[in-house]
Amino acid sequence: MNKFRFLTSGESHGKCLTAIIEGVPAGFRIKSSVINEDLARRQIGYGRGGRMKIEKDTVEIKSGVRFGKTTGAPICLEIKNKDYENWQEVMNVEKQDYPTEETLRRIEEKSFTTVRPGHADYAGSIKYNFNDLRNVLERSSARKTAIEVAIGSVAKQILKEFGISGFSHVIQIGNVKLDFYPKTYTLIKEKAEQSDVRCADELTSDRMRNAIDEAAAAGDTLGGKFEVIFGNLPIGLGSYVHWDRALDGRLAQAVMSIPAVKAVEIGAGTDAAYLKGSQMHDEVFISKKTVYRNTNNAGGLEGGMTNGEAVIVKGTMKAIPTMRKALATIDINNMTPASAHFERSDTCAVPACAVVAEARIAIILADALLEKLGGDNFEEIKKRFEELAKK
Repeated sequence: MNKFRFLTSGESHGKCLTAIIEGVPAGFRIKSSVINEDLARRQIGYGRGGRMKIEKDTVEIKSGVRFGKTTGAPICLEIKNKDYENWQEVMNVEKQDYPTEETLRRIEEKSFTTVRPGHADYAGSIKYNFNDLRNVLERSSARKTAIEVAIGSVAKQILKEFGISGFSHVIQIGNVKLDFYPKTYTLIKEKAEQSDVRCADELTSDRMRNAIDEAAAAGDTLGGKFEVIFGNLPIGLGSYVHWDRALDGRLAQAVMSIPAVKAVEIGAGTDAAYLKGSQMHDEVFISKKTVYRNTNNAGGLEGGMTNGEAVIVKGTMKAIPTMRKALATIDINNMTPASAHFERSDTCAVPACAVVAEARIAIILADALLEKLGGDNFEEIKKRFEELAKK
């Protein structure tokens, strides 16, 4: 049984972000250029901050791929942080035995002890016994999602070999909601990719941009809601026999653990509370031995398994807690009232969060597919997939 799993490392202003991916069978075609396209999608978006002007993320595949195809060995990915050249002294991994006064000044300048409400600062300082919140910020930062998008791109390239694909789009920013949906998933994806707020309707996109501008002018930030859809999945990925193997639970955990995400919905999601059973549950029909449904309130998942319909996952992202409009907080150095520390930040990162969620979901689906099919190489797995598709 294959298991697509990974570990990442790296800090926001460290030398690089890295990942080791294990469990990818041999013979899958992986292109770094495709990964770089996904990294660029994460970086663009109306309301992003100054960091995006510095970093132009590109990946280097350092192992596990030869002549464009996976070898079955662990895959190593690396993204260099271009901003590291400005942080070398502050983020040095070696012990500073005899630092110069200038080095001490720069380290002190980048250290901080005022807790940022909504961040991991206070709990992290207690858990790891830090008196410099820089240690918490560097790893808890959403910067680490860049390498996760790279991993997700590898997963998407694996899924593509079996005709499985997906996309993400934004359905709300602040109090501006998408009410008009294009008729097909293909059209939603096309229009979302053309929008700098990843919204599939031009008029709604304009209103979202205006809301972001108003928040920026007030020194504030905005959250929102996104939707990720993956189609053409085989029936039976996941399981109902144990709670931790249920695919909807695994997908929810993957999205919920993205920094700033506060809620996850599958299919009808919270709207299910308002629907009667006769309205909620997707009736099943058959025509010429083909099973189909006219609705998809279940979001493609029943009993913790894929049911043949598109998998639909929604996520709600809170407003970014780093803002110019400083909130009341405390200074952990002397436990006195203070104003929150501000560091370069976005006004709105919902479009980027959608891309990250798309990557996270692809990882879970690729893992579930490889788990179902097994095998050590692409040709072997492809034959098993073809047999599964006949059922």
